[in-house]
Amino acid sequence: MKYLHTMVRVTDVDASLKFYRDALGLEEVRRSEHEAGRFTLIYLAAPGDEDAQIELTYNWDAETYAGGRNFGHVAYAVPDIYAACQRLKDHGVTINRPPRDGRMAFVRSPDGISVELLQDGPALPPAEPWISMPNTGAW
Repeated sequence: MKYLHTMVRVTDVDASLKFYRDALGLEEVRRSEHEAGRFTLIYLAAPGDEDAQIELTYNWDAETYAGGRNFGHVAYAVPDIYAACQRLKDHGVTINRPPRDGRMAFVRSPDGISVELLQDGPALPPAEPWISMPNTGAW
């Protein structure tokens, strides 16, 4: 398993970059615009340490974040998304967003922290029981 990033939702990209980039000293690693989903992702990291990133997610439509909703998730790359989810399930963890696509899943910690699991490398071929498994709760 490898740590990837922590995601926080932001309401003002310019103000956020002034804080994270200009004041804190992080460097922008990459940025992507997702018109269909109406959001922008900006990844930043400390100079020389691109392995530990923060993902700023800016949703284009105005939204008020309450109850910690601005904190998104912690993400890890795993060598086999299905094996990782099966292990979690065997330990009694609810798979909130199953890896129907062979690439991404979400679970929650006992304290409600959302954890994203991403297939390291290309997506695995879709497989049961994951294809038929519905989302459960919030992720």
